[in-house]
Amino acid sequence: SETIKAVKKQVAQIQDEVSQKALLEKSQQLEADFTTGKLKVAVFGTGSAGKTSLVNALMGEMVGEIQASIGTTTEGVTHSLKLPSANREILITDTPGILEMGAPGEIREQLARELATEADLLLFVCDNDLRASEFKPLEALATIGKKSLLIFNKIDLYSEEEQEIILGNLQQRVARFIPSNDVIKACANPQPVQFSADEMIRPDVEVNAVIKRLAAICRAEGDDLLADNILLQSQRLGEEARRLIAQQRTREADKIISRYQWIGAGVIACTPVPVVDMLAAAAVNAQMVVEIGQVYGCEINSDRGRDLAVSLGKTLVSLGVVKGAVELVARALQLTLATYVVGKGIQGVSAAYLTRIAGKSFVEYFSHDQDWGDGGITEVVQRQFKLSRKDEFIKAFVQDAIARVIEPIKDTLEENFDDGYQEESNDGYFDDDGWGDGGKKDDWW
Repeated sequence: SETIKAVKKQVAQIQDEVSQKALLEKSQQLEADFTTGKLKVAVFGTGSAGKTSLVNALMGEMVGEIQASIGTTTEGVTHSLKLPSANREILITDTPGILEMGAPGEIREQLARELATEADLLLFVCDNDLRASEFKPLEALATIGKKSLLIFNKIDLYSEEEQEIILGNLQQRVARFIPSNDVIKACANPQPVQFSADEMIRPDVEVNAVIKRLAAICRAEGDDLLADNILLQSQRLGEEARRLIAQQRTREADKIISRYQWIGAGVIACTPVPVVDMLAAAAVNAQMVVEIGQVYGCEINSDRGRDLAVSLGKTLVSLGVVKGAVELVARALQLTLATYVVGKGIQGVSAAYLTRIAGKSFVEYFSHDQDWGDGGITEVVQRQFKLSRKDEFIKAFVQDAIARVIEPIKDTLEENFDDGYQEESNDGYFDDDGWGDGGKKDDWW
């Protein structure tokens, strides 16, 4: 109950209305499951193992297709089962078959796995010894704590001796996570036998052992299974909410970093700092640190923000990140632009680049509850510098920098040239034809 309340508080923080509504509905369903106390059982396995036939036999009436072929059950079908000897209602769901071919089969299998994960109890149906492809999903569900019964169905197809061999193999294979008494034989839809030329005999359905075990589990473990599963589903829901909140915070932090990196770039491009190492101090903005902290629920004052900014700025210098950033930016810009424009823009674009590294480093710091981790601030900064050096990032960053920083500088310089040229021409200084081969603008630069 407390876990469900905690999940609801997390869901309330999600800004995306569609995601918030979906998770809220799931949390409300958990509350309803907790209140009603109905035990959810999922019948899981390959499409040919006889899942639907088993459900029919357990229900004691026709609730699905007999002799279901692969792919017949395309979505979960749930029925209510009331056992006289059980003290609660059982909701039994026939899930789509797993291990089917093609994209539709993959979609059905994903749905089947989801339904199995949400159930309180799992009935895994097979009709022979388990293949590796069957064993893996069963083991995965057991690993997350899903209680399972392994139903060896279609025993009418085997002799008594063969049944015992297969049953023993199954018990041995799953012994690590399913007790031997939970590996049960069944014959949900026995095949008719030709007794004579004129007479066909249909053997009796054999699912009593499954029903008895279900009833025993309901009486002895029903409350525990229900509570354990609600806790598991709450944890999964909480993880999903935390994932969405983390994505939401990352987007908000990226907007803050982007805003400060281009503001700083413009300022430094207009008034370059005299020493390259001073770029670190200019790039790491204390207010940016404060705002990123607020996104992650960490309220810090401007003094604390300034201390953190200074500390990270010193780290950028000591690790050689500042020099590395300037060299990287200069090389990237020179591949794209004329030299005269590059000289004016290197420091501004480098400042934007360093601001991004600093901002991303603080995202790590605040997302881990104001902890730099075992490697300290040095390891975090080095990791972010490494990530920011990837070719695909550099290419996109430089293109953005050209549009936001370099082009305005270029436009300003050309405007100044045009104004100066007009003024000098009016004074008669450049009335001759001696500009050289490169033309007026090349000689001017």
